[in-house]
Amino acid sequence: METTDKEVCNILADVVIAHGVRRAVLSPGSRNAPLLVALARCEEIDKYVIVDERSAAFVALGMAQQLGEPVMLVCTSGTAVLNYAPAIAEAYYQKLPLIVVSADRPKEWIDQDDSQTIRQFEVLSQFVKKSYDIPARCNDDIARWYANRIVNDAMIEAMSGRKAPVHINVQLDEPLAGLSEYEGSQRVIEMIAPSQSVSGCDMEKLLDEAAGKDILVIAGFGEKDADLEYGLDKLASMPNVVVMTETIANLHSSRFIKAIDRTLLAMERGDEAGYKPDLLITVGGSIVSRIVKTFLRKNRADIQWYVGVAETTVDCMQTLTRRIQVEPGTFFRQFAELYSKRAVAGSAYARKWNKLNERGIIRHNRYLDAAGWSDMKAFSLIVPSLPERCRVQLSNGTTIRYVQLFGDQLNHDSFCNRGVSGIDGSTSTSLGASLVYDGATVLITGDMSFSYDLSGLASQYNSPRLKIIVMCNGGGGIFRFIKSTSELPELESYFEVGRDIPVDRYAAAFGFKYFEVCSEDDLCAVLPVFWGYEDSAAILAVRTDNVASAETLRNYFRREKIKE
Repeated sequence: METTDKEVCNILADVVIAHGVRRAVLSPGSRNAPLLVALARCEEIDKYVIVDERSAAFVALGMAQQLGEPVMLVCTSGTAVLNYAPAIAEAYYQKLPLIVVSADRPKEWIDQDDSQTIRQFEVLSQFVKKSYDIPARCNDDIARWYANRIVNDAMIEAMSGRKAPVHINVQLDEPLAGLSEYEGSQRVIEMIAPSQSVSGCDMEKLLDEAAGKDILVIAGFGEKDADLEYGLDKLASMPNVVVMTETIANLHSSRFIKAIDRTLLAMERGDEAGYKPDLLITVGGSIVSRIVKTFLRKNRADIQWYVGVAETTVDCMQTLTRRIQVEPGTFFRQFAELYSKRAVAGSAYARKWNKLNERGIIRHNRYLDAAGWSDMKAFSLIVPSLPERCRVQLSNGTTIRYVQLFGDQLNHDSFCNRGVSGIDGSTSTSLGASLVYDGATVLITGDMSFSYDLSGLASQYNSPRLKIIVMCNGGGGIFRFIKSTSELPELESYFEVGRDIPVDRYAAAFGFKYFEVCSEDDLCAVLPVFWGYEDSAAILAVRTDNVASAETLRNYFRREKIKE
């Protein structure tokens, strides 16, 4: 096969394919031309070309998020790789295996005022599991062996233990456009990891520690896991166990409390101590709900377990007593089967929480019935109307917080970039998700997040499977709600966008069908049409008043404002 004459690029392509890479997001450049040629001539990989490297990295993140597979990123030398940083940081905390490949000048030309050169090796070291640097010359057996070993090691690191991005920096010297025949067959190093489970002795210790305890399980963001769902559902059937799940935990059972803030807001002041768990178990990524974090830090559990494969000690609630370094699905299936056989008598813990949940639903519905047109009213109509089989992407800020209030009405797979919780890249992540999921991908975003990632719209890959709802409330609505900014005199000048984002013009420029609503009646009428539109990608702008929306949300969180 005729391909690039840079053998290191062909070695890299062969090895990543052997390790299961089937998708690569490429950004054009000169120094990375041999890498692009090597991949372009590999039929085993689907290639996507995204010019903006920041957007490209979030597109790859969206793919990896949906597939649970490694996705490759390739960029040229210089600042290109720096543009990957936001998405790579997000992928690191989401435990997604992105394979970052950057082309570089030969080492001797760095810091020599040659064009498009920076110190690239380890530039992403804070956000990747490991960094690698492959020398420019790969023209003898030792150099080929080294390149092969490095790429094998990178793939093993990315996919084993705690999955995470890795960075391979490839030095390439000129000329860059040479071609030659390549018929290489690369050695593949496989890793067999021991199966994970808790030993019989350790499990007995945990069962004894949990015996007779009131147990509260909190699940943060995570991918869909049938074993985890089964284990937690079995535990939640017990009278002393309560399972609370956030929307993006992707865990669905009628036994779970799936709207945490709504439930906690129904608690009478002074009653908090009565809901304190003896044993707190946390699983998954970071918790969105500030209310539950405040509650658990104030009403501290006597014992806390964190379940999951992590490189650091995660002690967000400040009560951690045990790290259980096992995949959550494996642990909870094993633990629930054994714990459910131990008789638990006399506990009313679950019943108490379930009554509180019911009170929260009544309070919530009463408030919504009386609420005027606002972001909250719009979400109360959008969430129940979501089409079957769609997958939901949520931007950060108020969007994810609003949807959390309707958690029991959202039984779709749901995602949000909560690893770092930035507003950048939500649209590009959704684009990437839509490229690998055959159903509809629905992004619900704020106008600030939307305007921050316009590159996510400027793609040749937009399809009718991608639908975007933009909450147009003047931008930065969260700053009117959170304490640190809501009362500042600088609020409107320095925190809110304070302008009308031209969503209609952006839609027209990038070939999206445009819909717009400004009232409850309009939204009810347009939603069925919007969901059913199949001729192109579509955007729905939902226009609300920022002051009214902030006040509606603020009053919702004031417990004394709503009486049963």
